[in-house]
Amino acid sequence: MKKISLLIVAILETIGTYAQTGPSAYNYQRRSLFEILPTTTADIIFFGNSITDFCEWVELFNNPNIKNRGISGDRTYWMLDRLDPIIKGKPHKLFLLIGTNDIGYEAGNPQDVANNITKLVERFQAESPQTKLYIQSILPVNNDFELYAKRHGAKSAEIIEANNLLKNICAQKSITFIDVYSQLIDQNGKLNKEYTNDGLHLLGQGYLVWKGVLEEYIKN
Repeated sequence: MKKISLLIVAILETIGTYAQTGPSAYNYQRRSLFEILPTTTADIIFFGNSITDFCEWVELFNNPNIKNRGISGDRTYWMLDRLDPIIKGKPHKLFLLIGTNDIGYEAGNPQDVANNITKLVERFQAESPQTKLYIQSILPVNNDFELYAKRHGAKSAEIIEANNLLKNICAQKSITFIDVYSQLIDQNGKLNKEYTNDGLHLLGQGYLVWKGVLEEYIKN
């Protein structure tokens, strides 16, 4: 029950974020913690928004080197402002998933998402070149669920466009693109209802599918 309550609070904080011009109180609370907690060269960093934030990655992979640096409600341009503690620690690997909120809540241009992720990649390649970067596809959505139907759920075409741009960036920058999107969709190209209860965030079974996609990259 405690975890469920914390999740509800985080979701409410996330929803509140979008009426503001900047990051929420929750965003700053998480940032302040991440600035204190150390990052080391042995670390595997999961970097993203609520979809990353809400997972227990250490338990999922049974790997104590994993650190969750997800913040619910985060966007690509806010993320750029919180890179320093991670880059300074020069982690072993970084798994990035970001862009959903740029597109869903602000009708963000997929090219803007790609441009900001390019900036992130270039910073790591310049300042922590030994970090192995993995850019994950933005996950699918499902507009059959009311809560996000008019925002994220209506942006499937933009998500696909953004993912194509991210794939091109990875090819140009010689880094790994991981297609999680195709493993979570149903026959209609929507986020499979077996993996979600709101059309955007994942249930446990969805995280297990995601885990299956990532396992080879975690181990290698």
